[in-house]
Amino acid sequence: MAPIARREVPPPVPPSIVTSADHLEAARATHGEDDLTDLLQNLQIAWRAVAAGQSEAIPEYNYLTARLVGHLNEAQLHPWQATWHSKGTAFSLAGASDCAFHTDGYDLLPTDAVEFTGKYSTRPDLQPGIGAPFISSIKNPPPSTGPLPPDIRAKTLTAVVRFDKDHAELTFLDPYDHPTVTIGNHTYPLAADYLSNTCFTLSQTRIDKFGLIRLIRPDRFSDTAQIHPIQPYDPERVPILFVHGLQDTPATFAPMYYNLMADPEIRKHYQFWTFSYPSGYPYPWSAALLRRELDRMQRECPGHQEIVIIGHSMGGLISRLMVTDAGDQIWRNYFGAPPAQSRVRGESRRILEESLIFQARSDISRAIFINAPHRGSDLATNWIGRIGSRLVKLPTFLADVRDATLSVVTADSSGLVLDRVPNSIDTLSPRSPFIRAVDPLPIATGIPYHSIIGDRGFGNTPRSSDGVVAYWSSHLDGATSERIVPSWHSGHQSPEGIDEVRQILRRHIGLAPAPFSYIPPNPTPSSIEFHQGPPGRR
Repeated sequence: MAPIARREVPPPVPPSIVTSADHLEAARATHGEDDLTDLLQNLQIAWRAVAAGQSEAIPEYNYLTARLVGHLNEAQLHPWQATWHSKGTAFSLAGASDCAFHTDGYDLLPTDAVEFTGKYSTRPDLQPGIGAPFISSIKNPPPSTGPLPPDIRAKTLTAVVRFDKDHAELTFLDPYDHPTVTIGNHTYPLAADYLSNTCFTLSQTRIDKFGLIRLIRPDRFSDTAQIHPIQPYDPERVPILFVHGLQDTPATFAPMYYNLMADPEIRKHYQFWTFSYPSGYPYPWSAALLRRELDRMQRECPGHQEIVIIGHSMGGLISRLMVTDAGDQIWRNYFGAPPAQSRVRGESRRILEESLIFQARSDISRAIFINAPHRGSDLATNWIGRIGSRLVKLPTFLADVRDATLSVVTADSSGLVLDRVPNSIDTLSPRSPFIRAVDPLPIATGIPYHSIIGDRGFGNTPRSSDGVVAYWSSHLDGATSERIVPSWHSGHQSPEGIDEVRQILRRHIGLAPAPFSYIPPNPTPSSIEFHQGPPGRR
């Protein structure tokens, strides 16, 4: 089964408050202009009740607003382009938007009419209030050779309708920018669904399918290494950058994202980015690609807030290189001489310089490492790792780097002197010269870092291993905090690991710890049947 399955469902009809139940039921299937006029009349009655302070009418108002937008889509009426006038009545309808929203080329899907199930799904985390939450998605995404589009596929919007006598105005609001809305003389919280757009994107792109193929054939996906914002950029919010691990994709961070977004303070102060990349590359090169992307984000989002980087597994190693000052020390280890005295030239030299010579990023203020094999993993050297390593096919430009360095490297220290080019699995070996060269390098002064380490008791003592990475490899002296969580290697999906990240992020913005209520994945239809009582948060 797909990690996220999506299906449209009949929206629940609220209890009748100010209009008849028959009218509400009829509003679910309106198509003609007369029906639109009836819908507007009923919506106006609900709006008047809300404007008079009758909050019990909000469910009906929200329901009718969602049906109005759906009707406009089906009838291909676009009041945001021109005012619509009904025939035989005084009603007119115009559209407006207080956010970066364009109806041309976008579909609008009401979140009360869609259901997501599967491993990486969740139930809508609906912020109660006034308005109808929608998923605004690109109708025909541009073709791409990679699993991620260059723009945000789906945004979360909330539709609100206001009346002035017989004139109605439909407005789409960005809930990140509009926490409240005024109807009449009363101010209400704006209803919002912050999660369904992400579920929609994952169900549409199926990025989860690209984990294994991008490990084995990274050469086919070389253009997919990119930072991808999950929500529209906001210069006032702190970016959280997720970096996935070996054979993974950003989809594995979905459970953490859903649970972090459930915290109103994190929603208010943070925005989320992901770094997606072909995980078959040797991880020093993946780190070089991330630096390129961070440079791009600085150009496209100048002055953005300093980033909190969160790396899982090999993503933790890549993240560590973002906050480590190596200078030319690793280069000297490989070549036995400073860069100026090296005879490597051309494209191979550029690739080696990007991979081996680096400083801590000034745009990162905190790092969180989860199940990170800082000193390597024995799994990379056992029979499973050896077989997996042989399956990885690297691009020819990395083979050219190896050939260009064979005659000049110091044979007893260079990890490039192999019968083939080292891939990501090779560079995760405890015997990897790169792993050994990075281990003694301190993380830059002034950048706090945290370790979250899984333990399932595989050894003879506690704190032994998560089944893939041993405690001795994940532990870092000097960490601001270290949390041992009872999980396998997927500590970034465990309730304890997610809670630890949440508390770290709260402290980062000066907030006290807060109680945590884990939001589990939305059960599949088959498991819903065995639920005792209505499914929901546990």
